[in-house]
Amino acid sequence: MGKLEWDKIGERRYETGVDHVVLYKNNGNSAYAWNGITGITENPSGAEPSILWANNKKYMTLMSVEQLGLTIEAYTYPNEFLGCIGKEELSPGVLISQQEHEHFGLSYRTLVGNDERGNDYAYKVHLVYNCLASPTEENHASTSDSPDISPFSWEIDTTPVEVENRQSTSKLTFSSSDMNKAGMANVLRGIEDALYGTPKTSAYLPTVSQVMDLIEFHSTLRDSNGNAITDSSGNKMLSKVYE
Repeated sequence: MGKLEWDKIGERRYETGVDHVVLYKNNGNSAYAWNGITGITENPSGAEPSILWANNKKYMTLMSVEQLGLTIEAYTYPNEFLGCIGKEELSPGVLISQQEHEHFGLSYRTLVGNDERGNDYAYKVHLVYNCLASPTEENHASTSDSPDISPFSWEIDTTPVEVENRQSTSKLTFSSSDMNKAGMANVLRGIEDALYGTPKTSAYLPTVSQVMDLIEFHSTLRDSNGNAITDSSGNKMLSKVYE
């Protein structure tokens, strides 16, 4: 309630940058850090209106299904990405091109800044499923007195995955500021431990259902055996942690 206000201190936000990029293969069970990423552009398509007419007037508007594509730009890529762009190693140092393109998953982080803390304000973690890279050109130019680097660029198509009680999707996004305000800092840490690994566990790309399991697990107080702690009424006790 109350009068609307604009440009309040701390609410002048922006998004910038991309880092913590991870490539996932083998159904998300193998993870590889990806260095040298210069940009990831999300290219949604579809979601276009189609108008139906009846009785000489507008009867209904239908929306087509929305699809997600990406453009990845980088100076380099991990060797494990070769299979994703249709290249295979015949023997050490010998590559063959025009092979089958492997599906892969991706996660990356973007920074959220504001007028008080700059780029240190918050961040978002993005998970993208069922990616397939299209062939792309590779430019090779002579060196000169104006040094330059030949960057790579790939167009990525995605296939949505099923989500219970929701429409299928290719992407999940986690906002650190919103999760921390909701007392879900533990949940965010648990998801990041899955994505990036820990000294005792390997990194992997959780499915949407596994993400929901992680949210439930880390938002509940647990004993040393990992069992949920309940109150006198038998209800699970929440693990609220704010940052």
